[in-house]
Amino acid sequence: MKFFVDTADVAAIAELNDLGMVDGVTTNPSLILKSGRDIIEVTKEICSIVSGPVSAEVVALNADDMIAEGRKLAEIAPNIAVKVPLTWDGLKTCKVLSGEGRMVNVTLCFSANQALLAAKAGATFISPFIGRLDDINLDGLDLIGDIRQIYDNYGFETQILAASIRTANHVTQCALIGADVMTAPPAVIKAMASHVLTDKGLDQFMKDWAKTGQKIL
Repeated sequence: MKFFVDTADVAAIAELNDLGMVDGVTTNPSLILKSGRDIIEVTKEICSIVSGPVSAEVVALNADDMIAEGRKLAEIAPNIAVKVPLTWDGLKTCKVLSGEGRMVNVTLCFSANQALLAAKAGATFISPFIGRLDDINLDGLDLIGDIRQIYDNYGFETQILAASIRTANHVTQCALIGADVMTAPPAVIKAMASHVLTDKGLDQFMKDWAKTGQKIL
């Protein structure tokens, strides 16, 4: 499974990228706001760090303006994936931009039917939101499984990009289900390394090592 990091924090992206933990990046208007930077400027810097797809989201609501914004964003770097919402206008935009050979990430997906439409429109990625479904007492992981089965049934090449991931367990379950990609905040990716038994074992090793009175360096 590919790891995308969901942030516009350049320092956090660079740290994870140096460890080989970044296959791509996803951003959105909220993350751009949090960065406090110009969208073109920060996206260009991210693209210079990461060789994989970098999702940059349009903010228009009608297809003509979405297409124009998408083309402008795509000019930032060859690895830009234009991010569009899963609306009818977003699907129109996806069809046009994907037809021009551009990567398109269709976001804010909350149903298998929406994912089916995105695949038919030529989406490179479909982004089903797990955490936000969990927030309204629906199982977001069930949606990942439904999309995986539908795409496999018909050979759709659209990649399932599991989004709105809140916990390390979400990552595990998405990998087991067969999501192609997951995107998560840096803190969630780092949390995957944590385990209470690892901490306990390390603490015991350090106590025993101290008793030996030895040094390696």
